[in-house]
Amino acid sequence: MTDLIAKYDRPVPRYTSYPTVPYWKDAPTSAEWIESLNRTFSRPDGPNSDKSWSLYIHIPFCESLCCFCACNTTISRNHDRYEGQYIDCVLAEWKTYLAQVPDLASKTLKNIHLGGGTPTFLSPQNLARLLKPILSAVNTDPKGFEGSIEVHPNYTTEEHLKVLNELGFNRISIGVQDFNLSVQKLVNRIQPPKVTAKTVDDARKLGFTSVNFDLIYGLPGQGMEEMQYTIDQTLKNMPDRIALYSLAIVPWIKPAQRHFKDEDLPAPEEKRALYEYAKTRLLNAGYIEIGMDHFSLANDDLLLAMNEGRLHRNFMGYTDQKTDILLGLGVSSISASPDCFHQNQKILSLYEAKAGDGEVPTMRGHKLTAMDQKIQGQILQLMTGFKTRFLDAEQEAAVTERLSEMLKDNLVSIENSTLTISETGKSFLRIVCAAFDERLAKAKPEQNTFSKAI
Repeated sequence: MTDLIAKYDRPVPRYTSYPTVPYWKDAPTSAEWIESLNRTFSRPDGPNSDKSWSLYIHIPFCESLCCFCACNTTISRNHDRYEGQYIDCVLAEWKTYLAQVPDLASKTLKNIHLGGGTPTFLSPQNLARLLKPILSAVNTDPKGFEGSIEVHPNYTTEEHLKVLNELGFNRISIGVQDFNLSVQKLVNRIQPPKVTAKTVDDARKLGFTSVNFDLIYGLPGQGMEEMQYTIDQTLKNMPDRIALYSLAIVPWIKPAQRHFKDEDLPAPEEKRALYEYAKTRLLNAGYIEIGMDHFSLANDDLLLAMNEGRLHRNFMGYTDQKTDILLGLGVSSISASPDCFHQNQKILSLYEAKAGDGEVPTMRGHKLTAMDQKIQGQILQLMTGFKTRFLDAEQEAAVTERLSEMLKDNLVSIENSTLTISETGKSFLRIVCAAFDERLAKAKPEQNTFSKAI
């Protein structure tokens, strides 16, 4: 494995979308984006047409900056300055969409997710002020609705969880990263295990049906002893799902990552050993590996979706809830329809100005070509099922050439115009996806763009 890592560990996209954001070219106007939403809702019913939709709301605020973070955040302890004004702007954006896309009110909202930043930066009262007008204006699935939120235990009270539970939220995702104080100091996120455990206990007592832990391997100061302690503490809580992410080193995007030194980071082979150790411990404890870097208990909906071939992946990661429309509200939020990507303004002041004035706060996006949509489907199949069929002989020849070394190393196999990733090859999933990425192949990036694959 050490030799394979040295051979294949190179920068490639994480493929939460295709095309990936750096290669979005043909941006829709706000009017074209609205047209795409209405067109999707008005399509005839059929096996490939889903009239339900999903909603993501980005809350960018944090009281302190975590040095590993690559999200769009605003750091402040001045809650009065930000909470009310931001909520007003998000609700104004929502009203703009309701007026121009009336099907949002009548079609079924399958799930809503609040991400950040720290969504529980908002007070319980302000969370309710944000969510009640939205949820009261839509139809939710009485049986299958999923409400989920990312929480930081240091800023999440039982009152937060009570309000969310009353609004129908049933899943929380807890940012843990690592339980060791020495590692937490290096990444500026001090979070005692007892604080995390209390958030888990509070959520379960209130009736939340799923708890997820976000863990990271490859953090500065993280060695095998530290990973052992982190997994020990994780198994004491037995979250229903675990996302075990590789630390994405992108200091050219997030300068805060320069706060720790290269020598603080584990070497690539050491980093992978941390993952393999954690994976073994989790599998032995009854977890099942899902897709890339995800694990769930045997009774979790994510595993059921994988077994039934319904597992989906989007900008929020793996989900068992697939919809044709993902609408993003808030600064920098990304939305998706079958033929379009759309991203809001990333600068808070610009977002607030446009949303507050009743505009769709468009910054950029991409209109997918027919070929984009086909390759998007293939990459999704690889990410969720580790195999896909080639579109034609030309693509098969091109991908076979790009993966010639991986074929020799038995990381992938090709038979009857179908590519399958081997068990060992799953560690290099992003590399395999990159072989199908025609926009990446044409761009041939030389400058820093993506984090490394391992």
